[in-house]
Amino acid sequence: MKNDYPIHVIRVGIAITFLWIGVLIFKSPELWGSILQPWAAGLLPVGLKEAMIGTAIFDFAIGFFLLIDKYILPTSLLGFLHLLMVVAVVGITAGTARDIGLAAGLLALAIHHWPQKKSGQF
Repeated sequence: MKNDYPIHVIRVGIAITFLWIGVLIFKSPELWGSILQPWAAGLLPVGLKEAMIGTAIFDFAIGFFLLIDKYILPTSLLGFLHLLMVVAVVGITAGTARDIGLAAGLLALAIHHWPQKKSGQF
């Protein structure tokens, strides 16, 4: 029997991180929006505050689904891609190390939940 306790710890830890970041962004969207690179902020189809509120909702949704242990594969893949985009639009900062660690954890969750190929199938 496979020991999934480490995966549960990673999942819950990342879930709490995404939930908390969602709350923090929702409380101060302008502050969080100020860390975007100017070129990235200029590409937004909506105002900076609205984009950050959308980001807060997205982060909260990722945290929620990870916490309740539902839709882990799509959630972890979306979270992984989201963090890659965050690094791209924010740049290399002190928070980049955290984002790389979270991205690695999300990738580990995705790999763990990837459907296994049965013998003889393609």
